[in-house]
Amino acid sequence: MDVGSLLVDRLTVRFRLPTAEVCAVEQVSFGLVAGECLALVGESGCGKSVLAAALLGLLPANALVGGRAVLGGGGDEAVQLIGAPERTLARTVRGRRIGLVPQSPAARLTPVRTVRSQLEETVRELLCPERALVGRIAERVAARAAYPVDHLDRYPHQLSGGLAQRAAVALALVGDPWLIIADEPTTGLDRALVERTADELRRLADAGHAVLLVTHDLVAAERIADRVAVMYAGRIVEETSAEVFFGAAGPRHPYARGLLAALPEREFVPIPGMPPELSALPAGCAFAARCEFATKACVRVPDFVAGLACHHPRGDDRG
Repeated sequence: MDVGSLLVDRLTVRFRLPTAEVCAVEQVSFGLVAGECLALVGESGCGKSVLAAALLGLLPANALVGGRAVLGGGGDEAVQLIGAPERTLARTVRGRRIGLVPQSPAARLTPVRTVRSQLEETVRELLCPERALVGRIAERVAARAAYPVDHLDRYPHQLSGGLAQRAAVALALVGDPWLIIADEPTTGLDRALVERTADELRRLADAGHAVLLVTHDLVAAERIADRVAVMYAGRIVEETSAEVFFGAAGPRHPYARGLLAALPEREFVPIPGMPPELSALPAGCAFAARCEFATKACVRVPDFVAGLACHHPRGDDRG
């Protein structure tokens, strides 16, 4: 496995529609290194999954993508993911340097084939080992994902939600990529399975992988993340350590604080209002209409400085 890095610099994704242009990701920048888990959190529709798809070159034809995302380090040459030819992404990036754990295992598992056959096919495609070794490698990868070997000959419909998710993780690990993108991997799972899935992703980070966790599940993020980046209306509005984010002081952005306050184990108070439509974003701070601290200063989009984009962090200096 390569010891690598990911640098995302001012990434922007817009979708051109017949009657509008949707700004799904706007000027997003962050870095990620091996051995680290970054949780990208926010409400549904804020652009998290679009960002992940952009890194893998999986956006539809009407997407307009700008900025840079450089995957580098180890013994391989750096790859500029944005604008890379499909041949490069398919042959050297997807599965080999970046592994994807999709939101729904059904999106990854073929219903009419056993988990073993799908793992072995992926082993042959990515690793091209001797035929005699294919089965052994598939079983070893399944074990790394905590998938029981005695369930390999089952079909997807015979699996519980947790086992299906582990099968999807195993498929993502076949090429031993250093970066794992987990897109809402705990959706639809009960709390015990959420914790188990989160712990397995944490083990991957501890083993030297980098993990980009795309989620609205703050409980899972708290369990495994080293850093937290909060997205709202296509922008990162705060980035900080998980220790600070979930600690006594908490985050500084009013939206991030609202996300935590909405948790049942905390105040269980929802953020008022709804996020804006990405096709009709307001001028200035997109959160202003929902923010109790908004002032005239918020008609201007706040700069992202020292991990924060807010005119009134924690309501300070309201004027």
